[in-house]
Amino acid sequence: MFNYFQDLADRQLAGATLSREEALAVLESSDAQLLDVVAAAARLRRAHFANTVKVNYLVNLKSGLCPEDCTYCSQRLGSAAQILKYSWLKPEEAAAQAATGIRAGASRVCLVASGRGPSDRDVDRVAGMVAGLKGEHPGVEVCACLGILKGGQAGRLKDAGVDAYNHNLNTSESNYADICSTHTFTERVQTVEHAKDAGLSPCSGLIAGMGESNSDLVDAVFTLRALGSESIPVNFLMPFDGTPLEGTWLLTPAQCLRILAMVRFACPATELRMAGGREMHLRTLQPLALHVANSLFLGDYLTSEGQEGRADLDMIADNGFVVLGTGSSGPSSRPEAADDAGASPGAPATIRRRGAGTAVAPNA
Repeated sequence: MFNYFQDLADRQLAGATLSREEALAVLESSDAQLLDVVAAAARLRRAHFANTVKVNYLVNLKSGLCPEDCTYCSQRLGSAAQILKYSWLKPEEAAAQAATGIRAGASRVCLVASGRGPSDRDVDRVAGMVAGLKGEHPGVEVCACLGILKGGQAGRLKDAGVDAYNHNLNTSESNYADICSTHTFTERVQTVEHAKDAGLSPCSGLIAGMGESNSDLVDAVFTLRALGSESIPVNFLMPFDGTPLEGTWLLTPAQCLRILAMVRFACPATELRMAGGREMHLRTLQPLALHVANSLFLGDYLTSEGQEGRADLDMIADNGFVVLGTGSSGPSSRPEAADDAGASPGAPATIRRRGAGTAVAPNA
């Protein structure tokens, strides 16, 4: 077992296909093996993506008021989560929101709207937004995430300039009925296939931490592999108060790393994004996760806040990575020191004003 995960990486680099037994071995590895797992997965990440990190930026075009009952979602039917609720943003507001992320280094903007799926009028609305966005930022990729697509809608989005379509499978087929009753796993798969058939880059991922088994995780990832998902966002459950899964805390930071590593072993050349919930579940292991994943969302998510965008860019730079398309940690990257390439000043020392010698309680 000493070289098991490095041997596994060797086989993937040679073109092997990860087996179910191997995927479970990654997920069930011990804490003592964790760095071996990460180091082996990191070889695959470096082989296919070098030292780049793709930065994505979310714009929530329409928030809340969804008729679907997905148990994990703060926007679901009957949700009591205290989130922002609003109808469609005006095109100029959506463009301004997107521009913020682009200025920070995002090469892909994800336009998301809550709901079961778009009407034809909604598709026209998004098409107009995309045309304006591409006019201002011709090099940016646009990914749409509008729910379940009907016939012909994917093609219309493609014609409007949309590059990719996101529709997550979220969990395994056998587990799907436990998290949603208003639509089926098959409908989700069909939407990914519609997007792919229309020439849109298929983006589809999962949510970990909903009570699924390791076998469910493997099933979901192997389905994504079979579908040819070109971008796999791995979300970690945010157990919003006011949803059926509130108070659900089933993941450890180490297990989150194992899940990311398993996806990397299964799909070595696929963009792997550490997505929603990374801050609350990976916590201090987020930087280590960048050595497995090659993509992240910058800043905030759909209905929750992420860590500061500057902190994301600093994390990228501090780990020796560069933002894809910029050659640096981002457009506002800190200057490099003349005698130590890559070195940069950290936060200034804070003078102690508490503890010994003061009347203020110590920091403990």
